[in-house]
Amino acid sequence: MTNESASPALLKDILGPEALAAIADAGTAAAAGFDRIAFLAAATEGLDALSIMERVRHIADALHPALPAAYPEALGIVRAMAPRLTHGFQAMAVTEYVARYGTDHFDLSMDALADLTRSGTAEFAIRPFLARDTPRALAIMARWSVHENEHVRRLASEGARPRLPWAARVPALKADPTLAAPILEALKADPSPYVRKSVANHLNDIAKDRPDWLLDRLAGWSQDDARTRWIVRHALRTLIKAGDARALALIGVADGAAVAVRGFSVEPRMVRLGDQIMIAADLLSEADEGQRLVVDYRIHYARAGGKTAAKVFKLKTFDLAARAGAALNVRQTIRDFSTRRHHPGRHEIELIVNGRTMATAGFDLVAPSES
Repeated sequence: MTNESASPALLKDILGPEALAAIADAGTAAAAGFDRIAFLAAATEGLDALSIMERVRHIADALHPALPAAYPEALGIVRAMAPRLTHGFQAMAVTEYVARYGTDHFDLSMDALADLTRSGTAEFAIRPFLARDTPRALAIMARWSVHENEHVRRLASEGARPRLPWAARVPALKADPTLAAPILEALKADPSPYVRKSVANHLNDIAKDRPDWLLDRLAGWSQDDARTRWIVRHALRTLIKAGDARALALIGVADGAAVAVRGFSVEPRMVRLGDQIMIAADLLSEADEGQRLVVDYRIHYARAGGKTAAKVFKLKTFDLAARAGAALNVRQTIRDFSTRRHHPGRHEIELIVNGRTMATAGFDLVAPSES
């Protein structure tokens, strides 16, 4: 999912007054005893100041006074509400009720999450259950990995991701990010792209903490199935960007490439915030047979105090015929994000082919007042 801090003024409005009304309507339709007035009063109070995930938790708490005091009875209403909601974030807020009030009813709540995830996602709501009893939760999720419904299978992988964005960390998964390996094994050739994407992201999380374990595990996976091959490629993206030789080999790419760089340029050479740059490379094969190339570029962003911070971007993965040439280019707008602020100064760019730096170029970012 998108980083929580990205475009917060727009994202949080997904759970605004209209969403509260939709949730209230769902509650009223699900049970005559749902206290619409109590819910709207609690949900509206203080909502404006909250981020999107804070709103998810706030709305879940606002459901509490509107539902029966007995959790099993309240859960029945929550399950009936979910299919009546009009947006996935509404369902997420309703599902969060289970996370905040249902951990003492472990099996009942886990069963509900498998149902609720079909209306939105329960990947965040399942984290307290994983934290409370990791083996018990993973055993249930392992059964979900062979479920007929793709949303339930995805939850088995996504909910157990060691570095799930926006989600609370699970101590056991932080200590050993490989605990959900049986789930990933069961899903390594899943027919659903939705599930396969989650499996690849889960494996990529592991790559950041246990790269050798990941490489050993994926080396044992047959890639005869295109679905598994897709997962392997996307699971290795962090290691491929880092030029890891074993990761490159697993996707059929040699460490280094027999190519000459006939040209590498960045235009314009002087830019201001908001301008667009063009990065262009001209490659020529020096091999007598075809070769697979992974071409990336690394920008060294200027930072305060003369420091730099590097980030690798994908350019293209392709097969280059013997003695053939290839002209590559990409455009990138230099603009601030909540996760990356630009500073004036020299920005060097490396051209990386099969994990090796082949050429460098760069541009200067000037302050708005500079001519």
